[in-house]
Amino acid sequence: MLAPKARWSIGNADEMLIETFVRELQIDPLVARLLVLRDIRTVPEAEQFIHGGVQYYHDPYLLDGMLPAVERIRTALQNNEFIRIYGDYDADGVSSTSLMYHLLKGLGARFDTYIPHRIREGYGLNRSAMALAKEQGVDLLITVDTGISAVQEIAYCQELGIDVIVTDHHEPPEHLPQALSVINPKKPGCPYPYKHLAGVGVAFKLAHALLGRLPEELLEFAALGTVADLMPLNGENRLIVKQGLQRMQDSAYAGFRSLIGVSGIERKEVTAGHIGFSLAPRINASGRLEAADIAVKLLTTSNETEAEQIAFELDMLNKERQLIVEDMVKEAFVLAEEQQAQGLDKVIVVAKEGWNVGVVGIVASKIVDRFYRPTLVLSIDPQTGIAKGSARSIAGFDLHKALTVCEEWLDHYGGHQAAAGMSLSSSHLEAFTHKLNELAAATLTEQDFIPLLKADAVCSLPDVPIASIEGLEKLAPFGMGNPAPRFMFTDLSLDDIRTMGKEKQHLKLALSQAKDEISCSVEAVGFGKGSLSGLITQAAKVDVLGELSINEWNGVRKPQIVMQDLKITHMQLFDWRGAGQLSAKLNMLQNNLTTSNAKNQVPGVVLFDETDVKAFAATSFQIGDSIPYWVVQDSGRLRPGNETASQLDFAQMKDIILYTIPRSLASLQSVIEQALGMMRCYPVFAELGPDSGSTLPSREMFKMMYGTLQKEGSLNVQDVRLMTSFSKRSGLSPAMIQFILSVFEELAFIERQGAFVKLHASPAKKDLTASRIYQHRMNRQEVESVVMYSSAKELEQWIAQHINKENHILEEII
Repeated sequence: MLAPKARWSIGNADEMLIETFVRELQIDPLVARLLVLRDIRTVPEAEQFIHGGVQYYHDPYLLDGMLPAVERIRTALQNNEFIRIYGDYDADGVSSTSLMYHLLKGLGARFDTYIPHRIREGYGLNRSAMALAKEQGVDLLITVDTGISAVQEIAYCQELGIDVIVTDHHEPPEHLPQALSVINPKKPGCPYPYKHLAGVGVAFKLAHALLGRLPEELLEFAALGTVADLMPLNGENRLIVKQGLQRMQDSAYAGFRSLIGVSGIERKEVTAGHIGFSLAPRINASGRLEAADIAVKLLTTSNETEAEQIAFELDMLNKERQLIVEDMVKEAFVLAEEQQAQGLDKVIVVAKEGWNVGVVGIVASKIVDRFYRPTLVLSIDPQTGIAKGSARSIAGFDLHKALTVCEEWLDHYGGHQAAAGMSLSSSHLEAFTHKLNELAAATLTEQDFIPLLKADAVCSLPDVPIASIEGLEKLAPFGMGNPAPRFMFTDLSLDDIRTMGKEKQHLKLALSQAKDEISCSVEAVGFGKGSLSGLITQAAKVDVLGELSINEWNGVRKPQIVMQDLKITHMQLFDWRGAGQLSAKLNMLQNNLTTSNAKNQVPGVVLFDETDVKAFAATSFQIGDSIPYWVVQDSGRLRPGNETASQLDFAQMKDIILYTIPRSLASLQSVIEQALGMMRCYPVFAELGPDSGSTLPSREMFKMMYGTLQKEGSLNVQDVRLMTSFSKRSGLSPAMIQFILSVFEELAFIERQGAFVKLHASPAKKDLTASRIYQHRMNRQEVESVVMYSSAKELEQWIAQHINKENHILEEII
């Protein structure tokens, strides 16, 4: 077995509506199903989703505050007033600022741009920047992607005689700033029908109103900020991004061409994924490590050489940012584990002096990926003691609401359900952390702490030919609110298992499946899942949840699955019988379990007899106390063999190594029945005891040996020449002689004195069957037929038949 990392949820679609879409729109049934699962209920909605078009944009004047904003800007243009665009330092803010730059430049305005420094000034408007604006003669301030919470700062602007137009998309506070105009689709009472515009989307609508036409030339900026800010790609956002991506493929802007080039992207293939994972991180790197003005300069310059130089600089900054994040993540993981060990395991709050405040949000996301807990990462200023940070959440926990409950400890905070920013005194961190954990404990269930992966449909490989996969592109661009289609494939056969990457960190499977006499094969790639290769056998049947794509190489196009998760629902057997280098195999298994995020998971070893313990300690299979081992007792129950085992429940062990050979099938069956949680079994069945071998000596042979001892009085068993001579005369092999002597010793017929054995003076009468060693040898042939001479598949089937399936761990996970 192999447990999935997440819960899998399969979408349930209205079959009649699917048929309607197929009939009316002449589309593939798979595409129709995906439309229904994206909550599209009518043919016109489906038509808009697939084909889009400028006719689907809303009237910008439906945004409350748009009319006075347009009138004030036109007045400023007529009077040649000085306008300042005030933006934010993230990719949405940079895109918004750049969009407004091109808009005002085209309108012939007298203007400049201003983005506060993340470290020196922090988020949003500040009094110093307002005072500077007055000093520099600013008449009109237009905020983009910021300002909705700046009540006091905008009041100060009014005192200075500066008019302010706020364009923003963040959650409005209870009291709005008293600006000349506040444009935000989320503003109470605003009739605008689409509420999910990015900051740059709101700026785009302002441009739409000012120009009196759709500003198609600004769509690239709107697309960049919308994707970068993780806005849902539906409704108007979908139109913006879809058309913006088309324009990026042949961009008129030197900055976009250089940024795409330095990112290694083919311009004809720019996707929303490229924005999210390549373009936006480079734009963000400027605001995180330096000043966001650099990125604005890139997106506003018309000089090709300058654009290339800035794009290269941003690329270097992004590489630097990646190294900083890598170091911080390592430190944050340690602090997160320490916090969880203290019992505060619902919400992770980690803070440290000197952390780069520009990347705390990225680090928070990494922690959520690892621990799947709402996470706050804060950097503490050693001089002021103020902790500034970012938070990322999981489904079911509203960060903004939680921070509102905790506002008594906070200096500033803002955001939404999934992400937020805040600052507070470091002296309040302990109380703040406890309160957040209390809120999460009251809100979330244990099920909520297991990630949820949603699939659109269950398919077989023959169901998705290349033509169907190509049809899925009708639903692009993919992102938040319109995820790339995911499918679940079950009962796939494994043809090959490989790893890829310099550090073998990626997994590649060759999978096949037959349906209605049609056999199909496909390659499946799991990025970052390379450690799972050692936990999958070639004979396994695999279930996969992933995205479909087409892999093209040397002109050959093949379907491919990009795996998000996989599972194996049957017990797996890894045949270690007769294998060498067992210590190396054990080390590799431990490493695989550790790197696959199997929390607190170690393999357990089973020895089938007390007599195995001493011999086991002398083998090269050295485990010390780090690996637990258990010993099978006469009753069939298991006794912990070391301190590690005594602290664990054998019934919960997932990986079990059957190290020695069972003395009977009943003892093997008893172990299997107690292994309620076993997902993977590693039979070694090594010969350690004195009763190795399967031939049972006859009673006559025992009598012959007994008679010899009576005659000789004693026997030097370490005299090689003597024992060889006796073996030839008696016809007993040296191993058989040792076995008989072991039985005699167990029955107290003989005693050992150094190298010599001799009969007891008056031994008690006992039958040979009273010897456990003798009984084991009697059962040996039956045992060997199952554990030694069976194929791996036959042994796996035998074990599977005797597994106690009640309360199985994998069943609980799924």
